[in-house]
Amino acid sequence: MQASHSAFKKENPLGMDAMSSEEYASQSKLMQEFTNVPSIESAWLFKSNNEDRSTAMFSISQPDLLANNKRKYILHSHIVTHGTMPLECHWSPFPIEMTRVSAVVPSPSGSKLLVVRNREKGSRTRLQIVNQSHVEKEIHVDQSIHGPLYTDEWFQGISWNHEETFIAYITEQPPQPKPAFNDAGYRKEISSEEDCNSWRGQEDWEEDWGETYSRKGRPSLFVLDIASGEVRAARGVAKSMSVGQVVWAPPSSSGHQKLLVFVGWLEHNGFQGTARKLGIKYCSNRACSLYAIHSPFEEPNADNASVSGSESVSASVAINLTPGMGSALFPRFSKDGKLLVFLSSKRAVDTGAHNATDSLHRINWPSDWKAEQQLSVADVVPVVMCPQDGCFPGLYCSSMLSDPWLSDHCTMVLTSTWRSTEVILSIDVLSGEVTRISPQDSDYSWSTLAISGNNVLSVSSSPIDPPQIRYGCQASSTEDHDGRCAWVWDEVTSPLTAASDKVKALLSDHKLSILRIPVPDPSDELSDGGRLPFEAIFVSCEDSSQKPTVLILHGGPHSTSVSSYSKSSAFLASLGFNLLIVNYRGTLGYGEEALQSLPGKVGSQDVQDCLAALDHVIKEGLVDASKVAVVGISHGGFLTTHLIGQASERFAVAAARNPVCNLSLMVGTTDIPDWCYAVACGTEVRRLASESPSLDHLRIFHQKSPIAHISKVKAPLLMLLGGADLRVPMSNGLQYARTLRERGGEVKTIMFPEDTHEIDIPRSDFESFLNMGVWFKKYLKES
Repeated sequence: MQASHSAFKKENPLGMDAMSSEEYASQSKLMQEFTNVPSIESAWLFKSNNEDRSTAMFSISQPDLLANNKRKYILHSHIVTHGTMPLECHWSPFPIEMTRVSAVVPSPSGSKLLVVRNREKGSRTRLQIVNQSHVEKEIHVDQSIHGPLYTDEWFQGISWNHEETFIAYITEQPPQPKPAFNDAGYRKEISSEEDCNSWRGQEDWEEDWGETYSRKGRPSLFVLDIASGEVRAARGVAKSMSVGQVVWAPPSSSGHQKLLVFVGWLEHNGFQGTARKLGIKYCSNRACSLYAIHSPFEEPNADNASVSGSESVSASVAINLTPGMGSALFPRFSKDGKLLVFLSSKRAVDTGAHNATDSLHRINWPSDWKAEQQLSVADVVPVVMCPQDGCFPGLYCSSMLSDPWLSDHCTMVLTSTWRSTEVILSIDVLSGEVTRISPQDSDYSWSTLAISGNNVLSVSSSPIDPPQIRYGCQASSTEDHDGRCAWVWDEVTSPLTAASDKVKALLSDHKLSILRIPVPDPSDELSDGGRLPFEAIFVSCEDSSQKPTVLILHGGPHSTSVSSYSKSSAFLASLGFNLLIVNYRGTLGYGEEALQSLPGKVGSQDVQDCLAALDHVIKEGLVDASKVAVVGISHGGFLTTHLIGQASERFAVAAARNPVCNLSLMVGTTDIPDWCYAVACGTEVRRLASESPSLDHLRIFHQKSPIAHISKVKAPLLMLLGGADLRVPMSNGLQYARTLRERGGEVKTIMFPEDTHEIDIPRSDFESFLNMGVWFKKYLKES
């Protein structure tokens, strides 16, 4: 018996019993089915000489668990339209893997392709110019010139000029030379060659932009001359500025000026205006402006200089185009070059909320702009404070296509959050008219992939339906209820997003609904928007009232859960769980007043909203109140650990991913200490915020933290932590888990040493949700 027991232990390194081991094996096979489904990262549409025919190019990715990274592919499809006849799609037989490719960017005409290969730090960056038959040019850029290109969703900016002769991009500034020492002491002469008889010292420490940007060089602007292969840094950008989202301005009427427009973030955004970079990922409240500067390949000359002798853009100085705006993002020039349109997160900057309702603005761009000319900014879409029922709730855009324009030069197409869904909007930037062009009767989420002429390539999905590619156009013969030409969305048959037959079968009995939840006991102090109903996305099994339910809570708190496909949610649903995904007040997509109702009230208002949503489905007879699990990441983990403490009898089991458990500990270790003040004390306390919190503030932080309720916790807790998380460092979760264990609670902690806040490295993502599924199955069966 002893030998048998030892053999079992040897085969089960996790120390599981036989039943758990079987569950682990079964669920891992199921999870692999979901992992095999590829994701569409981006797409481009190219028109041919035949108006009825276009080519779509898709960049797709798929987790590679063995290599622990993502495979990237390119796949093409020819799309043929025949009036009212069904759409025809002819796909290339196989995708082409893009090994070690960081980004691909087609030229404006679609005749060339930039392929970026970022190597490890210390190696050369490779830039390839590919035409339709071969590699036309390959440029190797030494690390002494610049580091890897930024290809993230925030700083990234890769832009071809109109003539396709130059490419501007954002890259890491080269590191400063480090001091050298040998056995005789400091070496004044520094050689770039390796020398075994000396070593490099450390340079001055420099702040970075926090989560996921650790050890990255300052985002800087460079331009490539394709013909010569020469790379130059932009001149006149302040050393205290980080640069991103660059675009070329349209050619001037004289043909002389070659201007670049970019977003610039000044680095003095710490408390009391100190020189600190606060974390920028997921944080649109970092002040920024649009700037213009000459291409480094254009020499200043007398014709372009200001006659008055005042500062001129031709003097290689970055000129602020949006002074006083506080925020300006995603600059886009209209196709005719007459308009410069940009998004603004001014409300987030002004209030301190880390995300808030966006606004859209327009500058009429002169054909021969001089720096001394003041450019007036016009409002296109203002912030919506309190939307009427069923009406446009405001703009909530986390990105924008590089070419978002329809063929009339004044209508742009954006993806935006609309309550619990993502929708596609068309915006007339001259009149400010906003139209929802994705189907209004759909609970699915829709997102734009690419635009060509008046055709829009998009994707639609739901929590239980994998993404489906759609091809949209206006039907002149059909009008919507407002008398405008309606949009028709044809389904594109695609090998890309076909889930496995097993996955489809497991999800086929589930249903999707979006529930409106009344605000529980609204106080007189609440704004009108703060009194409006919030929502929950409900994914129900067949006979849902007899099945376990998982309460899923998003982070932020000023983020959102939309009704789009998620591998992790679909996996949990396939295990036979109902999903109740709550968009509590403070969520994006419901108007600014509802969002601003939460700061200063975390741990109470958001907790009550989650319990109200759960009460609602119980009262309607949709779920079994004795079989409820709860899970969340970040602020969702904050709510998870609050709920199992404040309402300990209501949850059978819980899982928390990088949760905020103790604000008084987090404030001194996170890359966003201002967030702690905003959520706990309200946005008005910013002027009192400090890197060294007062005792009163520390007391408030502790009172509003889950750790204040830990003595009441009964539910077994699975704690999933990223060892490289700078947003909510692992010390927060470890302190809570250790304290819970100290008090006799049941807790299991899994650490992913290399992961940041999202825990999204392929193996870590796989293992975290696999362990969650096994953990929930075990304790929901027992309940």
